[in-house]
Amino acid sequence: MRTAFLILCGFVLAFLLTPVLIVICFAINTEPYLAFPPSGLSLRWFAKFFASRDFMAAFVLSLGLGLATVVIAGVMGTLASLALLRSDLPGRKALTGLFLSPIVLPTILTGFALFQLAMVSGVGRNVWILLAGHVVVATPYVMRTVLAVLANFDRSLEEAAQGLGASPAAAFREVTLPLIRPGVIAGGLFAFIVSFDQFPVSLFLVSPGQETLPIAMFNYLRFDFDGTIAAASTVSILLAVALVLGIERTIGLQEYAKL
Repeated sequence: MRTAFLILCGFVLAFLLTPVLIVICFAINTEPYLAFPPSGLSLRWFAKFFASRDFMAAFVLSLGLGLATVVIAGVMGTLASLALLRSDLPGRKALTGLFLSPIVLPTILTGFALFQLAMVSGVGRNVWILLAGHVVVATPYVMRTVLAVLANFDRSLEEAAQGLGASPAAAFREVTLPLIRPGVIAGGLFAFIVSFDQFPVSLFLVSPGQETLPIAMFNYLRFDFDGTIAAASTVSILLAVALVLGIERTIGLQEYAKL
């Protein structure tokens, strides 16, 4: 039974990683078109990607949006989780389902709804409404991980700190926040990846000249189909891997896996 389970896990892992490996092979191929297997090794497509003004502007914008989303969604998601678990609000379960609904709703519907709201309200498409859209779809991921940590949180530790003279704010800062840190960091990781790779919401909310990296890649594919796209995808993959390694160095993958 154990052998069969390991074989099944190997097949699933191969199914998930094979497309990634193929993309990386495309990115280092010497041919002027996408071909597999590669006929040689070259970094020409990475050089073209980093030399492209449009791609670099889109990369910087996506990076900035991702970092801003982590901060805003992290604060909002953590505070909302605390409020839902520790308050006596009526209909807490319904509110929790409402706040987590962007996870299950198709993001293209969320993007279209936000687009309609931006047009009707007269705000229009700009980087701020784009950031708001990313926060909307990323905050539930923070809430999900923080709620998971708070569900097993021992409130007597907070009460003990307050009994020893700590103010509620100090007890939260010195006791609660360090204990829920794995959930907050894991949620921030999810929020950044969701924001950086967000396509449906960005498709509706980007303004001309302010394209995110996924939108820039989509527009590039309309006119070209070479290894530059694979190089851009590989950069995104490596960034996600770097974030996971960062989680390993901060809270450890074992703590992350418990969420």
